[in-house]
Amino acid sequence: MASQDLCNLENGNLKGSSKEIRHGRTAHNMSSSSLRKKSDLALVSKVQYGCLRQFLTNLQEVILGTKLSVLFPAIPLAIVAQCYDFGRPWIFALSLLGLTPLAERVSFLTEQIAYYTGPTVGGLLNATCGNATELIIALFALYQKKIDVVKYSLLGSILSNLLLVLGTSLFCGGLANLKKEQKYDRKQADVNSLLLLLGLLCYMLPLMFRFAASAGTLTADPILQLSRTSSIVMLITYVAYLFFQLKTHRQLFEAQEDEDSDDVASEEEAVIGFGSAFAWLAGMTAVIALLSEYVVGTIEDASDSWGISVSFISIILLPIVGNAAEHAGAVIFAFKNKLDITLGVALGSATQIAMFVVPLNVIVAWIMGIHMDLDFNLLETGSLSLAIFVTAFTLQDGTSHYMKGLVLLLCYVVIGACFFILRTPLNQPNVLNLGVELSSGILAA
Repeated sequence: MASQDLCNLENGNLKGSSKEIRHGRTAHNMSSSSLRKKSDLALVSKVQYGCLRQFLTNLQEVILGTKLSVLFPAIPLAIVAQCYDFGRPWIFALSLLGLTPLAERVSFLTEQIAYYTGPTVGGLLNATCGNATELIIALFALYQKKIDVVKYSLLGSILSNLLLVLGTSLFCGGLANLKKEQKYDRKQADVNSLLLLLGLLCYMLPLMFRFAASAGTLTADPILQLSRTSSIVMLITYVAYLFFQLKTHRQLFEAQEDEDSDDVASEEEAVIGFGSAFAWLAGMTAVIALLSEYVVGTIEDASDSWGISVSFISIILLPIVGNAAEHAGAVIFAFKNKLDITLGVALGSATQIAMFVVPLNVIVAWIMGIHMDLDFNLLETGSLSLAIFVTAFTLQDGTSHYMKGLVLLLCYVVIGACFFILRTPLNQPNVLNLGVELSSGILAA
């Protein structure tokens, strides 16, 4: 099957018209495609051996087909630094740089697979692989029982999408289109805002439960049970959201493109075969997993060496570097006054992290026998709630200008400054754990 697809691709034949292929493109696909560049296959086409020509074509399309290809050397450098025991802060920095182009390439490969499987399966791939980097980093941190790193990094991804990405996009787009009225479809924004508010409720309840309980009845089990129940509810809601997005109301989430637009001219048909795309996707996921392990293992050493708290690195630096490609694409489309695509990227990613990645980590931790709850502590939960409320108010009228973006950006700066000043050690004993230890000591006595 894969070989037949490759033959069809080489002959220029692909099942489905360009219109059908374009029909399934999402805002994430559009955002990532803005950083791609058309490959020159003139030299590769002169290779006589078919298998070698196909391999070189795939190599050129996957590795050199992005404007971020200059960052790929950071991957072998990170591996060499790890093997020869260079400074661990160097390993951390190189691994972060290496993750940046990989995140964009995963989006490219899932889109290539979607050309063969159709828009529904492609949408499912995008819904599960859209934030693959954050998910893999969180799972490795969870495996090493660094619960705080898991919570910080996922919280930072939500804050980054809502305040930094959306704020930068609205600010730059407003300045670039001062004489134009900037409008967007509120329907998609309303759906994502509702899901974010539901997720916020699930994050606030364990925190409020902890503060509402008296010291004599404070135990870990009820909060853990509440968190696991809320996580199951969020995952069910996310499945319903996928059905809503991919089936019943697909038209609300598809990126609207101009017929004469040249932004996607090179993306109307697949450039590599189905089998090759799947193999490259598996290989790049393995590399992401390796670099994620390096990041999680060296984050504390980087914090000590740079004099920056782990909370600031996890909440601010990791999301910025890990999603740089997607963020840049959102800003580029805001410059072109295509705010529907920008909102789809920012709000879609935030919703996916809040309603899928976070509860999935809680369930995986449950399976692994690790006690991870949805209690993000007071400062973190308060920052998240204010970010969601400010974003919801910003998007309520369906219009935009640069002042809205500036306010969101300044909110992110203030939150970043807060976590830069705050120096909380990892796995510090909170009020809940202290109460459990005191209760255990009393019972033992």
